[in-house]
Amino acid sequence: MQEKQTTSEMVIEPTPTRSKPCDSTRGQEKPIFADVEVLPPDSTYQHAKPRPQGESGLRKFGGIGLLLLFIFSKLKYVGLLLQVGKFKTFLSMVISIWAYAMFWGWPFAVGFVVLIFIHEMGHVIALRMMGIPASAPMFIPFVGAHIVMKKMPKNAYVEAVAAYGGPLLGTLGAIGCAGVGFYTQNLFWFALASSGFLLNLFNLLPISPLDGGRIIGVISPKLWIVGLLGAIGLFYLTWSPIIALIVIIGSFQIYKSFKASKTERAAYYSVSLTKRFAMGAAFLLLLAVTSIGMLLMQVPLQNL
Repeated sequence: MQEKQTTSEMVIEPTPTRSKPCDSTRGQEKPIFADVEVLPPDSTYQHAKPRPQGESGLRKFGGIGLLLLFIFSKLKYVGLLLQVGKFKTFLSMVISIWAYAMFWGWPFAVGFVVLIFIHEMGHVIALRMMGIPASAPMFIPFVGAHIVMKKMPKNAYVEAVAAYGGPLLGTLGAIGCAGVGFYTQNLFWFALASSGFLLNLFNLLPISPLDGGRIIGVISPKLWIVGLLGAIGLFYLTWSPIIALIVIIGSFQIYKSFKASKTERAAYYSVSLTKRFAMGAAFLLLLAVTSIGMLLMQVPLQNL
């Protein structure tokens, strides 16, 4: 899920993105302050190295005290490492793998997180193709992952293309798992492919902040109301807190979109009929592929 803040959450899987289709600052770069930290001067660069406070106390505990002193003295380097975006992505991936492994085992957890990563990278690639810089994916266990756009899209078509990149590449990843399954006849790959198809199909629900809502927005934002009704029905059947959150965010997005001035809406959704038709056809095609793929995977999985 691509986030325009995020599923993305472009996105979200299911993780949302922060969508501001009617933002007057569209097209301008958003200053980033949240990830910037000012570190204190490093004491290792001083000419005189005073004896660390508490060292004498830790020495009383012998080898254990010296080990603790060594670990604490190196924590500053861990802090520096954590500021690197790629390491944050890797760390969040490891945490997500660990969380999923508690329920599904390590092999499936690794494969599932990789499929989420492929989905999110689809958003990143699409955004960069449209000239919009984006952050590396960040993973949230049992929610999905998201990316952050560092510049707002100039119109609904750009937003739709960025949203489409995630489920497109994610579906190709699921097809790849299915191909390995048919070649090896290993049920593990069929199960992973089924999860991948389901993941991308869910993200195609036509409600913001999911990818499907951002895609159909280029056709008509009024279609979000249909998606909202569908999400409410799905929540009634599942009582899923994630779907409840999507319903709340989607309702707010609809309210915010229609509250904007007619001039803003007209400018943002000023897209040619050809592009609207192309995105609508691409959306329906991907919806069909993910649905059929998930159904086909149930045939070999019946042997489980």
